[in-house]
Amino acid sequence: MTLNGWLQIAIVLLAVLVTVKPLGTFMAQVFSGERTFLSPVLSPVERGFYRLSGVDPEHEQGWLSYTLAMLAFSAAGFASLYALLRLQGLLPFNPQGFGAVAPDLAFNTAVSFLTNTNWQAYGGETTMSNLSQMAGLAVHNFLSAATGIALALAVTRAFTRSSASTLGNFWVDMTRATLYVLLPLAIIVAFAFILTGVPQTLLGAVDASTLEGAKQTIALGPVASQEAIKQLGTNGGGFFNANAAHPFENPSALSNAISIWAMLAVSAALPYTFGRMVGSTRQGWTLIAAMAALLIVGVAIVYWSEAAGNPLLSALGLDPAGGNMEGKETRFGLAMSALFVAVTTGLSCGAVNAMHDSLTPLGGLVPLFLIQLGEVLPGGVGSGLYGMVVFAILSVFIAGLMVGRTPEFLGKKIEAREVRFAVLAILILPLFILGFTAVSAMLPTALASLNNAGPHGLSEILYAFSSAAGNNGSAFAGLNANTPWYNTTLGLTMLAGRFGYVVPVMAIAGAIAAKKKATASSGSLATDTPLFVGLLVAIIVIVGGLQYFPSLALGPIVEHFQMLAGKTF
Repeated sequence: MTLNGWLQIAIVLLAVLVTVKPLGTFMAQVFSGERTFLSPVLSPVERGFYRLSGVDPEHEQGWLSYTLAMLAFSAAGFASLYALLRLQGLLPFNPQGFGAVAPDLAFNTAVSFLTNTNWQAYGGETTMSNLSQMAGLAVHNFLSAATGIALALAVTRAFTRSSASTLGNFWVDMTRATLYVLLPLAIIVAFAFILTGVPQTLLGAVDASTLEGAKQTIALGPVASQEAIKQLGTNGGGFFNANAAHPFENPSALSNAISIWAMLAVSAALPYTFGRMVGSTRQGWTLIAAMAALLIVGVAIVYWSEAAGNPLLSALGLDPAGGNMEGKETRFGLAMSALFVAVTTGLSCGAVNAMHDSLTPLGGLVPLFLIQLGEVLPGGVGSGLYGMVVFAILSVFIAGLMVGRTPEFLGKKIEAREVRFAVLAILILPLFILGFTAVSAMLPTALASLNNAGPHGLSEILYAFSSAAGNNGSAFAGLNANTPWYNTTLGLTMLAGRFGYVVPVMAIAGAIAAKKKATASSGSLATDTPLFVGLLVAIIVIVGGLQYFPSLALGPIVEHFQMLAGKTF
C-alpha cells in the first residue's frame, strides 16, 4: 500500500461526500413536490405523462396498493423484456445479426435487469443487439433503479406521518425518480464518459488489421449512454462481457474515478434525503456514517490483501513488489481496483474493473461478505436505504432489550409486528443463498460448470447465489452460469432477493405510518449519536456473521490458510 494509493481513494470518496448534501436536498425537494430549478422544463413533461397514463398525482396509495402497483409494473416489465430478447432476431437495429436469446437465458436476463441485479450470464457484445441493449437493458437500468428509489421514499414517508394510511403514489414517485434524478444525471455522466473516450455509436463492429497483419473484429455500440445509467442506477450490467475492465467501457483512470463516483452518488445521498424528509438531517448523517465505516474497512482489507501479494505466484518467480496484479488493469492499479471492488459490492451495482476470481482469498472474502450483509453499504439505489432502515429497527429493538430503553425509531414505537417482518426480510436472503449453494455443491450438473475444485470452487458457487440474492450482479468469473440450472435457480434467487425482501419491508412501512408519532422522552434511545452508529454497525456485522460464517469458513477462509501453506487446487 502507498500514500499515493490512499490519496486516490480519499479524493474519490471526498467527491462523493461533497455530493451528498446538494443531491440529497434536491431529491428531498423533488419527492416532497417542491419546485426545483428543473421544474420549468420538466413539470409540463411530468404532467403530460400523467394525462397519457390516466394517473391522478394527487391520489395516494396504502402500503398494499403501493406494493401491488410495483409488482404489476414489474411483471409487465419482465414480460416485455423477455419478449424482446426472444424476438431479437426479427427486430431492427441488429447490425450483428444476432438471433433469438435462448429461453432460459432470456428468463435469467429479464429477471436480472428487472430486479436491478444485472447479472450477466452472456457476453454482451456477442449476444445482444443494439436494440436489446438500448430499448431493453438500458431502459430497465432506469426503471429498476427508479422502482428502488420509489420504495425507499414510501418507507421514508412512513416516519414522517402520524396515524396515516397512505405512503404516496408509486407511479408519481417512479416518474419523478426517472425524470428529475436519473435522466439528467445520466445525460451529464454519459457526456463525461464520451469525453474520456467511451464509444457512443449505432455501428455494430469494425474490422481492424493487427501489427501481425491479422484481422480483428472490434465491437462497438451505444456504450456511453448505457454505462452512465449502469453506474448511476447501481445496475452493473455492462455493454461488454468484461464490463468496466474493458477499455471501451472504462478507458482511463479518469473514467474509472467517474464510474466510482457515479455508483455512489445517488445511494449515498438518499440517506440525507431520508433525514431531511423526516426532519432530522442528523439521522441521515448517522446512517451515512454507519455505511461509510464498514465500506472503508472493506476497502482497507482488500487493498492490504492485494498489496501483500500471493505467495504462490511469488514462488513461481513473479516479483511480489507490485502486489497481486492478476486479473487487474495496470491503468487502474491496486488502490483504485480495491476501491472499485468494495464499492461495487457494498452497493448492489455489480460492475467490475477487475476479476474477483483472481483476488487473494481475503480480498475475495470482502466483496462476498459485503454482499451478504444485505447490500446496505450504501446499498443499491433506494434498496440500500430501506435495507438500512430494517437494520436500524432491529438495532433499537435489541438495544431496548439490553438496556431497558423504549424501542423507538424517529418517534415511532417498534413492536412485535415490525420486528417479525424485519426478521422475515433478513432471513429471505440466506434461505436462498445457502439453500441453492448447498444443492449446487452436490449436484453433478451444477458442479460441471466449475473451473476450480476445492474451497475456491465453493466460493464461486456461494458468490453467485449471494450476488443474485443481493441483487448485485458481479461474479467470481470462474463459474459457467449460462446453463439451464444456473439460469433458472439464479433467476429465482434474484426474484426472492428483490420482491421477497421488499414486501415485508413495505408491510413494516404500512404499520409504522399507522402509528402515532410520539415525542422523544428520557426513556427513548437516541438514534443520531456515535453510540448508535457503533450499535448499528455491530448488529449488521453480527447478523451477517451468524448467518454466513460457516460457509465462508469452508470457502475463502480455508483457502487463505492453504495459500499460506503453499497448497493449490
